[in-house]
Amino acid sequence: MSKSDAREEVGRIVKELMARHLEGKVWRFGEFVGEVYFPYYKRKWKNSTRDNNVSRVQFHLVSKYDERELASLKRDELQDLLDAKAAAGLSFSVVDHLRWDLKQVFDMAVAEGHIERNPALLLFTPRDAAKPKRRVMNFKEVQICFGALELRERLIAKLALVAGMRLGEVFALTWGRLTAPYVEIRRRVYRGTIDTPKTDNSYRRAALSEGLLSEIEAWRGMAVSTREDAWVFPSERMTPLSKDNCWRRNMLPALERVGHTLDVNQNVYTQSPVELRQAALNQLERRLQVM
Repeated sequence: MSKSDAREEVGRIVKELMARHLEGKVWRFGEFVGEVYFPYYKRKWKNSTRDNNVSRVQFHLVSKYDERELASLKRDELQDLLDAKAAAGLSFSVVDHLRWDLKQVFDMAVAEGHIERNPALLLFTPRDAAKPKRRVMNFKEVQICFGALELRERLIAKLALVAGMRLGEVFALTWGRLTAPYVEIRRRVYRGTIDTPKTDNSYRRAALSEGLLSEIEAWRGMAVSTREDAWVFPSERMTPLSKDNCWRRNMLPALERVGHTLDVNQNVYTQSPVELRQAALNQLERRLQVM
């Protein structure tokens, strides 16, 4: 047997021994999450999802069950945890995510053969978990909002409120993606990093109204560069403009003077065909009288 063959054989034997060891290992919750669950799912999660999921699971679940054996955790105990989180004032969304986290962790433990049944399978999110109340601006408030902003900030607000784009998508726009009568959404900015949209449904075309097209052309005439790969909203360093800086330095002071904030519900809008959305936008824009 050659030296390389011997090394391969030793590697195979060690791998088999490790597999046998792990099969018989009694896993504790914290080490299973850290050594098995996180490493696997981090390969799937996008950066934004990964940061949120890891932080949530570590803070709410690992801190509670770190040294507990996986097989020792039962359904009622886990439901008690969710009930306590809801009673402590956590939002419905956070508690619901914790329910899903538990189910996914124990699903993986079952799949790996470490436990026989998933104790989180029948967990439910308590009905008394706090649900946020979203305030949606009326037409008059939208008119006042647009009237308070300068061209750049007004265009950003319109792309969000009228075209139904997320702010991370707005600030990731390049001129090559901004073609009449729609925007090709293929990227977003997340914490200063260029990223892809979070879900497959987020890859889409956002319709542009006639008024938006007019303001885009006005902004194009003021742009430092309109190359296809140039940012539509660049910073002084010619990187994508920071939405936090834009909001804090430019938009918030202007809106505070007229007393309004921004909110928009885009779920239904973004799922309709782009041609229908453009017609709807033109009608909406006429009602808003934003021209």
